Amino acid sequence: MTRVLFVCTGNVHRSVFAERLLAARLPPGSAVRPESAGTEARPRPGMENSTRAVLERLGGDGSGFSARPLTAQLVAEAALVLGLAREHREAAVRLAPSAMRRCFTLKEFVRLAAGGVDGARARDAAVAVDDSVATGAVDGLRTAAGSAAGGAGRWAVSGGMMDGEDLGVAGGFDGVVAVVAARRGATAPVAAAEDDVPDPWAQPHDVLYDCAREIDRAVSRLALLLGSGGASA
Repeated sequence: MTRVLFVCTGNVHRSVFAERLLAARLPPGSAVRPESAGTEARPRPGMENSTRAVLERLGGDGSGFSARPLTAQLVAEAALVLGLAREHREAAVRLAPSAMRRCFTLKEFVRLAAGGVDGARARDAAVAVDDSVATGAVDGLRTAAGSAAGGAGRWAVSGGMMDGEDLGVAGGFDGVVAVVAARRGATAPVAAAEDDVPDPWAQPHDVLYDCAREIDRAVSRLALLLGSGGASA
């Protein structure tokens, strides 16, 4: 089992959407286990009604949820920690500094996996990529992931996203995270709006729905990348 922990403020809207929508988008039998927590959350059973209504409209499962606060143990046990905004990423790192290279915002991780901000914008604009360029990009990430995980990588391109076909056998989940972490250090910084999902708390229903749609787009790309989600040995 490979834990992916999503973090927002109250564990009411954003991280809940990310947890349950990623679960809905992962392939059957995936070893990835999406979870969530909030930096200011209070433990309580059940999902907020408006969150559940929007989630189920998008095909997610609203049952069996309980909000919980973010802890150092949750961060330490996660293979990947994805804040819904930079403040959440930073809160996770403060709790468990040794996890820094596994902590990103959701949109940051997807952006870097797609090749940085220019690659992400090109993908969103559905720009066609020449086969030879795509092959070179895949080979580069495959080699890097294989080196990071101590094994060969095996990749495909799906909609402009690097797609791990079998992360347990090829490259490893940890190798993918390591490659994305290395790209963070080699990529120019972007504005907060590029990497944060705005808080829909106390906003109208259409704002909450738009927030969920934005998160769904990101976790759908994340699901393509993580695939079966086996951790490297």
